[in-house]
Amino acid sequence: MMLNRHDAVLDLRGEVCPHTYVRTKLALEDLSPGRVLLVVLDHPPAFLRIPRSAAEDGHRILDRTDRNDGTFEVLIEKGDDS
Repeated sequence: MMLNRHDAVLDLRGEVCPHTYVRTKLALEDLSPGRVLLVVLDHPPAFLRIPRSAAEDGHRILDRTDRNDGTFEVLIEKGDDS
């Protein structure tokens, strides 16, 4: 179940890799450390890649949800700027 706490929403429905993570990365850059981004998408490979890439970049994955309607949600907490 998706948590309701987020500071920003990025709707990537209709977009495909690698654009999905490029846009996610740019959205995270606009947030302060500790803030939470909700990413909504409908590209199954991105549902796997975005959490992995975000974690590799030092962010924390709070939740991943398959909404069972063709869309997915990923909740990402921005890591410390370094």
